[in-house]
Amino acid sequence: MSRDGNGWQLLRNRWTVFAHDLLWVAAAILFAYWIRFNLGSVPSTYLRGAFELVAVALPVHALVFWFFGCYRGIWRYASIPDLVRIIKAVLVGALATVLTAFLIGRLDGVPRSVLVLYPLLLCFGLGGGRMVYRILKDSWDDLEDAGTHGGRALIVGAGRAGELLIRDLKRNSGPFLPVALVDDDPSKHGHEVHGVRVRGYLSEIRRLVSAYEINIVLIAIPSASREVMDLILQQCNEAKVVCRTLPSLGELADGRVEISRLRPVTVEDLLGREPVMLDSKAISDFFRDKCILVTGGGGSIGSELCRQLLCWHPRKLIVLDNSEYNIYKLGQELNSSGLESRLQLILGDVQDAGAVEELFARHKPQIVFHAAAYKHVPIVEENALEGVRNNVVGTKVLADAAVRNGNECFVLISTDKTVNPVSVMGASKRVAELYCQGLSYHAGAHFITTRFGNVLGSTGSVVPLFEQQIACGGPVTVTHPEVTRYFMTISEAASLILQAAAMGRGGEIFVLDMGQPVRIRDLAEQMIRLSGLKLDRDIKVAYTGLRPGEKLHEELFYAREALKPTTHPKLLLAECCTIDWERLNGQLHRLETSLGGRDLEEIFRALKATVPEFEPGKDAEIAQSVADANGAANKVVRLVKN
Repeated sequence: MSRDGNGWQLLRNRWTVFAHDLLWVAAAILFAYWIRFNLGSVPSTYLRGAFELVAVALPVHALVFWFFGCYRGIWRYASIPDLVRIIKAVLVGALATVLTAFLIGRLDGVPRSVLVLYPLLLCFGLGGGRMVYRILKDSWDDLEDAGTHGGRALIVGAGRAGELLIRDLKRNSGPFLPVALVDDDPSKHGHEVHGVRVRGYLSEIRRLVSAYEINIVLIAIPSASREVMDLILQQCNEAKVVCRTLPSLGELADGRVEISRLRPVTVEDLLGREPVMLDSKAISDFFRDKCILVTGGGGSIGSELCRQLLCWHPRKLIVLDNSEYNIYKLGQELNSSGLESRLQLILGDVQDAGAVEELFARHKPQIVFHAAAYKHVPIVEENALEGVRNNVVGTKVLADAAVRNGNECFVLISTDKTVNPVSVMGASKRVAELYCQGLSYHAGAHFITTRFGNVLGSTGSVVPLFEQQIACGGPVTVTHPEVTRYFMTISEAASLILQAAAMGRGGEIFVLDMGQPVRIRDLAEQMIRLSGLKLDRDIKVAYTGLRPGEKLHEELFYAREALKPTTHPKLLLAECCTIDWERLNGQLHRLETSLGGRDLEEIFRALKATVPEFEPGKDAEIAQSVADANGAANKVVRLVKN
């Protein structure tokens, strides 16, 4: 080892610690004698025995200390594991010393009480020295760093994550100085975590920010619920203080809590941070070494399905999409991960029966995830013919090919807009649901459906739109003050789809538990606050009215589909309706004929005949009547006032 640099410094420090420990061995034995004789002088007859015991103990303890690795730890970071190691080493060393001294001199001049006292004193001396050094060093560092930290931090959460975060901030002289904690557990109030005291409840953040001159709030609650995150953000906005958070439990899979993992609060944090627990064995057994086809694989849900599927080691993953750019982008991402040998990218359309049949004949996919669909409600409403052709005919072409080629499992990715639909998009996806259910019963095939609401950050969703509008200075446009939607992260939705595929036996409709619906107005206001801007002062919210095909409130299931629990807490099973297979095929033939003739009115009539619950524009009319009534009421109020 070089005499220069850190290596020599480390070696020198270890020898210093080694010398300190050996001095304590001698001191512990002599202190033990002194205590034994009532803190008075030790008789000369026993003093010789004391020195003989020291002579034996020094080399014995030196070997034992080195063997137990007592010099691997750094005093600056002395902790419980170091103390446990010291206790073990002292006990073993004391036992070896007693045995050796007995063999040499039969322990003449050694009182038995000394043999009990000196290991206790030695543990106190070795452990206490390290702890005192750490306390002094921490105090000194706090004084040195007080003027160099980027900000005074309030830590939210006095649990395990909060403790680890404070430890990392102090250990690495982080950019923030933790000065106070808040937690809603009253039993923790008044207690300290690494010298930082718990000062109050989460609802007191605003007061504590002012009282302790806080510059930043750090959230250390990976399992925080939507309500908790909303409360914290509201308090931080009122206090005009920056807020950062640790990742959710799902993102924090490795359990590491470090300063580098702190990030700004996102809308995903506000809409739920509970991790999705999966049956890894069932999923692995189901997908391993299988050939899997994902249609619409370049889209938001499809691409996430591809990423997660590759983690379960399929033999081959075929990605079909009609967007050249989406295929290119996904290929660049996945190939950079070294997965190109298992990936097959195909540019094509599910409506092309010949191309689909050729794909099945060539690759023989065993599992199909059908995510290809036109899903943007107003656009499909304005382009009903193409929307129905893609969502209905495309699904029929793909499903029929899967049956003919002995496909093992077909998963239809559906939407909450199929329930009591008021849009062409919702009605067309409902027809797709009915056809897949019918095939499952009448063709003996393994078809299942997964139904869920909006996914955060997906193409065409409100979140990217709101972000863009906020970046441009507003206004943020919301269709109606009372409109609500169900939300789920893309990753969570994809994980639950995989779980449903592994659980399904054919014919089921799995409804993903999406929690409580979110009012879009609240979402817009939260995103404005997340951007550090003031609602109405910096950014305004403008109401534009429901667009064609939009509903005020989405539903996840029909009343007759009485939901039942499954073995997974976030997957529910909808009771399927009885399908008149011949009638359904007749209606589909009528629909395809209308598409061929480009007869829009007949297409709507065919959709209504296939899906009796389809009521085009119903919610828009209700919303408009409510708006008119509110407007009339406001006009009367103004007249009365005048």
